[in-house]
Amino acid sequence: MSYCIYIVDDDKTNLRLAGQILSKNGMRVSGFTSGRALLNALDDRKPDLILLDIMMPGLDGFDTMSLLLKRDEGNNIPVIFLTADEEAETETKCLRMGAMDFIKKPFVPEVLVLRARHTIELVRLKNNLAEEVAKKTCALEKLSFHIVETLADAIDAKDTYTHGHSKRVAEYAVKIAKRYGYSDEMAQDIYIMGLLHDVGKIGIPDAVIKKPGKLTDEEFDVIKTHPPKGSKILANIVEMPSLVTGAHWHHERYDGNGYPDGLAADKIPESARIIAVADAYDAMTSDRSYRSSISQEDVRNEILKGKGKQFDPVFADIMLELIDEDTRYNMHE
Repeated sequence: MSYCIYIVDDDKTNLRLAGQILSKNGMRVSGFTSGRALLNALDDRKPDLILLDIMMPGLDGFDTMSLLLKRDEGNNIPVIFLTADEEAETETKCLRMGAMDFIKKPFVPEVLVLRARHTIELVRLKNNLAEEVAKKTCALEKLSFHIVETLADAIDAKDTYTHGHSKRVAEYAVKIAKRYGYSDEMAQDIYIMGLLHDVGKIGIPDAVIKKPGKLTDEEFDVIKTHPPKGSKILANIVEMPSLVTGAHWHHERYDGNGYPDGLAADKIPESARIIAVADAYDAMTSDRSYRSSISQEDVRNEILKGKGKQFDPVFADIMLELIDEDTRYNMHE
């Protein structure tokens, strides 16, 4: 494999000597007599390695290295300093600035070739390893996400009238969160929270979940156990502790009259306040065993009526904006 190496040295004799040594060993070499010339050349092509002299007029090696590190590609190109300086302080400064190595002048041909080759191969190995780790991480994330979606489908399958509920709640929660200013990463977290917010219903008897008519007080008390049941299940996923938040507190009310803990206002975690609005919206815009979905206008009125009572006013306002923009009433089951 042919490596591309840039050599920078104001001494043309050293430049020519290093170039000859490396070229004879199958490497493609370009020489520059100043740091400025090197930086200009990087606009056209990136080498596999830069050999950089320290003592040069104008921009010395350290100045050139500083400018190189400010460029996007600078951190990805390995640098070996060339120096005739015997001071340990100089060597220490080279390494602290991020150089992979340093080579003493005058060059020992075998040392120059071996260090150049080993440095390039080491960097390539590191980059290849990083790519493989990234691929494996991505594959694991996709697998984990698929498992989460499958679990959400299993939750919804307990009630034929809530098919797709968890996914829709997750999607609405993301719309609210992003409009509020959440980053993509934070929005991804709240999407997963939305998918699993009802996971506690796995522990609720089918006779209660699937009852076609109005629930008795006793049956409703059973339903109200699903948030703590859900948080207990999700607490086992130590890699993502925030999952507990959506499951445990999505039925709290802004006025403090919700369950299971009766939290109010900003005592309710922010993500749970977002999911609460999304959950209520989907419940109203979906068919249930005891009623059909209600009109968009009625849904809007209910959200408005619940603002500051059932819902956080900020997130209720965002939901109202989304409703007003949904002129074709696409956001429903």
